[in-house]
Amino acid sequence: MTEILFAIILVTLAAGGIGLGLAFGRGPARTSCGAADHLTIGRCADCPLRRRTARKDAA
Repeated sequence: MTEILFAIILVTLAAGGIGLGLAFGRGPARTSCGAADHLTIGRCADCPLRRRTARKDAA
């Protein structure tokens, strides 16, 4: 019973933290693709954002 209560509290705190971040204008949480922007190797080869950027550069 303690583990379930702990898990519920943990998820509630995580959701509340994300909600507060969004409410105070921090912006949405980054996905793995969005976080890869700052890597030296760039985006993943099958990333849809990378394909969209490549199409814009080619046009």
